[in-house]
Amino acid sequence: MSLIQRLPFVKKTPFVAVIRLHGAIGISRPGAPGLSDAAMAPIIERAFARGKPAAVALLINSPGGSPVQSALIAGRIRRLADEKNIPVHAFVEDVAASGGYWLACAADQIWADPTSVVGSIGVISAGFGLDQFIERYGIERRVHTAGGSKSFMDPFRPEKEEDVARLKKLLEDMHVSFKEHVQSRRGAKLPEDRDLFTGDIWTGRQALAEETGLIDGIGHAVPKLKELYGEKVRIVPYAPKRSLFRRFGAQMGGELGAATAAALIDTAEERALWSRYGL
Repeated sequence: MSLIQRLPFVKKTPFVAVIRLHGAIGISRPGAPGLSDAAMAPIIERAFARGKPAAVALLINSPGGSPVQSALIAGRIRRLADEKNIPVHAFVEDVAASGGYWLACAADQIWADPTSVVGSIGVISAGFGLDQFIERYGIERRVHTAGGSKSFMDPFRPEKEEDVARLKKLLEDMHVSFKEHVQSRRGAKLPEDRDLFTGDIWTGRQALAEETGLIDGIGHAVPKLKELYGEKVRIVPYAPKRSLFRRFGAQMGGELGAATAAALIDTAEERALWSRYGL
């Protein structure tokens, strides 16, 4: 802000703080903390605290991930928005599905591209059954527990009906929390005669044309913010600081071997999430 703009009798140019929420939620790898509350908290806090923004905009591109991290990030945004009385707008890029849509619902208004993917209001648990594989190669699985449920859903043992029933009960409870969040945020905008919580997805154009209430309109961040706050509105981006590891692309061996292996698993999981939406 210039010295002239600091003078009390000079009209200040409005600005909008912009936060990018990109990637699978809760998945991280070396040098990239991922989209989690711990990683995003300092950025979100700064965006609401510096100056007095006319609004905060969320640029969302996420296929989902951890329900808990989705709730923590969205909860932080809502708390600050309510405390400081600052409106929040969400702009969906490629996708705001599952946990990504959970984040979008933290906004007062949701805007999307005609070809954005939104929805997937559901909870999923996916894995592999490897019991026949290890049996074929003569590998014996040895598990000793204190507590009958400690080997719950062990992928190296045959699936048990009681384990599946228990897992579904857990997923259904998470689904209830997801539905309550969407209903509390979208309220009367949602149609009463339609079930939008089946895990189905829509493009931005479909969501608007079918009056799902999942978005408020079609729009991109800069032109929409200028429309709402004036042509001279300043866009102030807030993003994580890149670590030295990421900036210089350091490839370190030895002690990072395990971290690299974990990163490969995280990358595969994230790739699977994106691929559900053709991305």
